[in-house]
Amino acid sequence: MNAQQQSTRHRAARGRARRPQVTLVVPFLSEFRRSFYRRLEADLDERGIGFVLAFGAPYSRDLKERQDSVEMAGAVRLPQWSTEVAGRPVVHKRIGPLVRSSDVLVVDQSLRNLELYPLLLRQWAGCGPTVAMWDHGRTYTRPQSRLEQSLKFALTRQARWFFSYTAGGARAVTGQGFPGQRVTVVQNAVDTAALDAAYRAVTPEQLAALRAEYGLRAGRTGLFVGALSTGKRIPFLVEAAEEVARRLPGFRLLVAGTGEHRALVERAAAAGRAVVPVGQAFGARKALLGAVSDVMLMPGLVGLCAVDSFVLRTPVVTTPWPWHAPEFEYLEDGRNALVAPDDPVRYAAAVADLLTRPADLEALRQAGEQDAGRYTVEEMSRRFADGLVDLLAERGR
Repeated sequence: MNAQQQSTRHRAARGRARRPQVTLVVPFLSEFRRSFYRRLEADLDERGIGFVLAFGAPYSRDLKERQDSVEMAGAVRLPQWSTEVAGRPVVHKRIGPLVRSSDVLVVDQSLRNLELYPLLLRQWAGCGPTVAMWDHGRTYTRPQSRLEQSLKFALTRQARWFFSYTAGGARAVTGQGFPGQRVTVVQNAVDTAALDAAYRAVTPEQLAALRAEYGLRAGRTGLFVGALSTGKRIPFLVEAAEEVARRLPGFRLLVAGTGEHRALVERAAAAGRAVVPVGQAFGARKALLGAVSDVMLMPGLVGLCAVDSFVLRTPVVTTPWPWHAPEFEYLEDGRNALVAPDDPVRYAAAVADLLTRPADLEALRQAGEQDAGRYTVEEMSRRFADGLVDLLAERGR
């Protein structure tokens, strides 16, 4: 073998040795995403792919007041600037050297991200990383003008791959011209294995202590878990809880979370006994609250609480509100959840009626427990990693 052949082989070996690099850029780090990020890093490593997690900061008052952003070892904090234009957030994260070191950049599908536009230009010019997007697919949780919808879909079509939370989001983007063979449905989820283990570890003594602390009665306890934000319809929730308590004396609603409507919840608790604020709840604390509760009251936005409800055996009672998140697709009225009338009094009547029908409530619980095995962070990570492998293979062709 001559020197030229040896040099060629060495260059090829170095090329094979370099692992492709994927960078996932997220708006900020949330507590509920920790296990997914760690699982995805491990799944990509098994596939010979490097992974970097980069993040910004909560950019709105609502997001800041939720107080659920966290730090993670190894994640890269990006310098960020944000403001509002016509009432809409505008954000710029400085990605810096990660643009040069990444083969693929995965970003959230949003018009607000100013850093996305030069990245797409670099991709078009062939001098930057491949850009993929990850998100709902369409705007689910608030009204959007036709112009905004058109711009969002036009922006999405510039990405090389789309990772959709649910099948409904995938249908939305393919319906607007995005190639179906370049869409991965990840089945958005939380760490159900850890939550299930914590739920099963709850002892009768813990249940008795919690019931004594808050004056709870078996068969007459509801749970709300999530941000106390506008989309969760907290005024509706409070009114409905008080109405259930009028119909079923002894009913209590445990409210786990914080946010911009925290003061409203605290005033309701001070004025009566139906509403019981318990602060934020993660992990073992969330499992204990679920174990002591009979139903989950979510008249407003249903998102990943749907998955929580399956694991915690607390069927969701919600409404046909038009602004639910994509995970509302996981619920089936009358099988694993109940969709009640969109009126506080009639909603409360449906909740009270369900609590007096233990056989029907148990059937909802069993269906939810069965569905909990479908929506796991392990399955979500596997799908995401497989999609990235397919994207890198297409990129190399």
